[in-house]
Amino acid sequence: MKTIGIFPASGGLGTSTYHHLLALVPKDNVILISRQPHKVPRNYTQAGVRTREASYETAPSDLEKVFTGIDVLFLISYPSHVKDYRIKVQLPAIDAARRAGVKHVFYSSLAFAGERDSTRSVAEVMQAHLATEGHLRHLAETAPGFTYTVIREGIYSESTPIYTSFFDPHFPDASLVGNEVLVPHDGKGKGVAWVKRDELGEASAKLIAQYSSAPESFQYVNQVVLLTGNKEWSLEDTVKVLGEVAGRDLKIREIPVHEWVRLPQVKGYFKNEEDARTWATAWEAVRQGATAPVTGDLEKILGRKPEEFDVTLKGETRATTEQ
Repeated sequence: MKTIGIFPASGGLGTSTYHHLLALVPKDNVILISRQPHKVPRNYTQAGVRTREASYETAPSDLEKVFTGIDVLFLISYPSHVKDYRIKVQLPAIDAARRAGVKHVFYSSLAFAGERDSTRSVAEVMQAHLATEGHLRHLAETAPGFTYTVIREGIYSESTPIYTSFFDPHFPDASLVGNEVLVPHDGKGKGVAWVKRDELGEASAKLIAQYSSAPESFQYVNQVVLLTGNKEWSLEDTVKVLGEVAGRDLKIREIPVHEWVRLPQVKGYFKNEEDARTWATAWEAVRQGATAPVTGDLEKILGRKPEEFDVTLKGETRATTEQ
């Protein structure tokens, strides 16, 4: 069994992945790397899980030391939609891993480029992912013994707020105008194959465990895995489900981008109009079908059908009301 590192081992996807992974592989084969390693649950470290301290802001020479002794690294993308900074920190981290002797990198990309063989997207949020995927391909072609797997993680069911002007079904009046969700999209046409985040973490963990135990038979070496839900939902239908959860009859009203970036809740989230405008490229990508493909990859890896989007949302509501 190979030594596995997860970096950063924090946030929703990282935490979900290592929780699932530690049920599949020996705990003393796992190294969790994060800015605050003391937050790893004590029962894991007492069972043999090792922790190391680092972040994307750590100097590449120091990252190289942190990655030493790791055979398989799950590199989770930097949490920003802005292309330039993501590239600035992610590519040096991959190079540091290769210099440290990491043989295989799993990279958490995003399902925002259409079909698995696509290398284009108009969405700003996808640009650094595509650049990172390209860097991994280049290394696999030029660095003997180095391989990778790109996991294009589907769009989280839990991330609907950013696609619905931060509508929260638990506080429905905070972002609505009447019963209208104001976004730069009419809600029709191509949609999103929403997927539950914890199922993405589970599938990522299973892929990592499969490779680590039997790399010679792993079918996704130097390949892209596209993890999606099992149904495409238009934004119009997405908002209907949110309305059912909130007990409101909601509908979308399309507004221009220049109006959307000035909505109070949008300004509050992005802090400046430029970041909001670059994010707004996602709407055109959705129109073009970038988030619409449905594959069987997730079902195949999980060994069961993924949870439906509406089930996830209604389950979240029940959990919130029961707390």
